[in-house]
Amino acid sequence: MPMSSELQQSAATDDDAGTGQNESVGARIDWALAAATGRRLSRPGPKTTGYTLDAAHAELADAATRAEGPVREITGLADGLRVPTTRILDRRQWVDAAALSMRSMLGVEDAAGDTAPSGFAALTAKVGGVQAGGLLAFLSGAILGQYDPFTPDPDTGEPGVLMVVAPNIIAVERALRVVPSDFRLWVCLHEVTHRVQFSANPWLRQYMIDNLEILTSESQESIGEITARITSTLRGDSDQPREKGVLGAMQLMQTPEQYEAFNRMMMLGTLLEGHADHVMDAVGPTHVPTVASIRQAFDKRRTSPRNPVQRIIRALIGMDAKLAQYIRGKAFVDEVVDAAGMTAFNTIWTSPETMPRPSEIDEPRAWMQRVL
Repeated sequence: MPMSSELQQSAATDDDAGTGQNESVGARIDWALAAATGRRLSRPGPKTTGYTLDAAHAELADAATRAEGPVREITGLADGLRVPTTRILDRRQWVDAAALSMRSMLGVEDAAGDTAPSGFAALTAKVGGVQAGGLLAFLSGAILGQYDPFTPDPDTGEPGVLMVVAPNIIAVERALRVVPSDFRLWVCLHEVTHRVQFSANPWLRQYMIDNLEILTSESQESIGEITARITSTLRGDSDQPREKGVLGAMQLMQTPEQYEAFNRMMMLGTLLEGHADHVMDAVGPTHVPTVASIRQAFDKRRTSPRNPVQRIIRALIGMDAKLAQYIRGKAFVDEVVDAAGMTAFNTIWTSPETMPRPSEIDEPRAWMQRVL
């Protein structure tokens, strides 16, 4: 899935106040600088010969194509649609692609012909660009694959590109000591499932865009209104149930509309990742001979202890929350499919109203009762 993050806040300029325009978070980031910073800071991949790297690229491209058939068969989605191409990237290429995806996702238009920002706006855009570049550099060494529903496919011009980061896959398969060809297909099964989800349900892309626009829009609340809402909630005067931990903090700082959009995005991400993990395990035994040992080694790696700096970074950028999405989402999909079958489960892709609610993601029977 694509990333979204409020990387830099800036105060409104006098010109903004005069026009009443709302500027999205993405527009306050210099994305060209972010890409350049990310490329410069990204670490090189594992040492390989040119022959080994070329062979890995060819095998990954083939695996992404071969994965499409089993994924479509098990999910019952995207039948008859063309099989798109897959981009096999190195880490620096992924940084460029991710920066472009973020621009598209956050609705930032090309600045050609526009007046370049100046003064404080230009400074905050550059600071945001450096921060975003640092995040991209860190993630460039962690991402195995990603489906980007926002960037146009170079072959068709239609939104949606599947990207696989070859050096990261090579690094992980070496660390886990698994069969490379099996691991590469196993990874592609997960990422291709995301491609199938969006290909079969084009409305998902606009659903994400609509919620992201709410999340990244400038709040019209004054500091006094925000403070009053936080104080009221902390005193227990609010009628709204209060979340705990990080979610509770976000609930306090966001407007009610933004928090609802955040919840919708969280539920969508949990569903997409859990569905992909379910498909991996359903398809794997037939098509990936060593899938049991791969899953065991990979899950152990996901949950293994990390040094304090890594733990802090993972918490700040939400990687541990992402792991929780896989676990909760897969449990939800497993139970619904076991109880009702895949055809009935696919009702979930009908519209935003059939998406699981926060109260239902851990209670699949409640979703089945409401929707099925």
